[in-house]
Amino acid sequence: MTLQWTAVAFFLYAEIALNLILCIPFISARRWRSVFSWRIWNWLTPYWNKCFFTMIMVLIVLFIDAVREVQKYSGAEPMHDVKINPNLFDNVHMKLFRAQRNLYISGFSLFLWLIMRRTVTLLNQVAVTVENSAGLQAQMDSAVKAAKQHQDDNLKLKQALLNEEKAMSAKNQVLKLDSEKLADQVKTSEEAVRKSYAEVEAMKRQAKGLAQEYDRLLTEHHQLQNVKSGDKKDQ
Repeated sequence: MTLQWTAVAFFLYAEIALNLILCIPFISARRWRSVFSWRIWNWLTPYWNKCFFTMIMVLIVLFIDAVREVQKYSGAEPMHDVKINPNLFDNVHMKLFRAQRNLYISGFSLFLWLIMRRTVTLLNQVAVTVENSAGLQAQMDSAVKAAKQHQDDNLKLKQALLNEEKAMSAKNQVLKLDSEKLADQVKTSEEAVRKSYAEVEAMKRQAKGLAQEYDRLLTEHHQLQNVKSGDKKDQ
């Protein structure tokens, strides 16, 4: 194996190890987010995209070269040479095997490189989602507590209003009874006043009759006096 393919093989093994570590179930996304927030990653961030796309280009070039090698040693010309010279059979198949091996190494390295970047992105998104959901849950809990408090306050207010309404109803009932009593008293007073007026009118009529009787008697008395004084003069 040449130096470049040895480096690609070690890169593939490192990718497998990193992807396995990223997929460990008991390490949460928030923990990974705290790891990705280290200062060293912030320092490497400006170079990360360049390194990522550079590795993609290198792996694509190696993958295309491996595909070309596979096509080269599996084509008709090498097989024709093998038929002409049977001693080349093992050499051709060995080169074909190496080309296929290099194809798998470069292909899986390229695939795992993309998978690893996507895994890191998804872990960050999951951590952000968990943090946002925790904040939303806290807001929801506070909203539920506030709603329960408002509900309790409304129940207390309704109870107070009910008690006040009952008290007002009792007061209105008492006032109604008092007003009925006052109405009865007013009615009784009106009847008494009417009786008093009737008695006063009767007394007025009686006084008028007495005055007329007094005037008649006074007139008779004057007449009697006049008659007596005339008799004395005649004597």
